[in-house]
Amino acid sequence: MHTDLLTQNGKTERVISIDCGTAITGWAIIDKKGNNLTHVASGAIQTSKNDDMSLRLKCIFEELERLIQEYSPTTMAIEDLFYFKNQKTVITVSQARGVVILSGVVNQLGVFNYTPLQVKSAVTGYGRAEKDQVAFMVGKILKLKAVPKLDDITDAIAVGICHLNSNHVR
Repeated sequence: MHTDLLTQNGKTERVISIDCGTAITGWAIIDKKGNNLTHVASGAIQTSKNDDMSLRLKCIFEELERLIQEYSPTTMAIEDLFYFKNQKTVITVSQARGVVILSGVVNQLGVFNYTPLQVKSAVTGYGRAEKDQVAFMVGKILKLKAVPKLDDITDAIAVGICHLNSNHVR
């Protein structure tokens, strides 16, 4: 069943949204029923830079598997990579992104990608918004008592808001 039908029929759509990284992968679970968005949970998967990359990727995969089993999302939304000056960083983040996508596909979730410009525009109305502007709007849109301290978590929440307010185009 296409995810658009879930909200049209009065059911709740639940997204797991991800801000990929190897040191910190931000995640959020957000529900949409009608036009109402609800923050269910969010957090970060953190790995040690002292661990081998294969173990770090395994940790990310296993934690996503646990989150998907616990929260039963209907879709997955991921922020696309943006330009990195450091080629090593783009390679490792790409590896983490591959693990995240694999987790979504293995669990039969529709996987959707959004550029940073799309995410910022959806949340703030301005594609070049600063991180503090995104965090402020995330808090307002979801009526959060406190905005998460880690940008990775706030970014993951913003990706989820973008996804749930989009037409879910792959």
